[in-house]
Amino acid sequence: MENQRALTKTVIYGTLSVTLYFLLYLFSEQIIELSRQGGRYFMIPIVIAFIFSVVHGNFTGYFWDLLGIKAKTKK
Repeated sequence: MENQRALTKTVIYGTLSVTLYFLLYLFSEQIIELSRQGGRYFMIPIVIAFIFSVVHGNFTGYFWDLLGIKAKTKK
């Protein structure tokens, strides 16, 4: 049951991660042009990086859980 849940979440976050990379590639010129406008638009790359970090971090975490690899804990 736990492996099924980890597999489902791994697939969801992996698909979302690939989709985000595709969208970044597809709209890279528009993102750069918006960022060059100044003002509050400088936040766009920061927000994109944060979203990528969260999604890819979750994917990686569930992927390692699925493989049964856990971080060593100190006592």
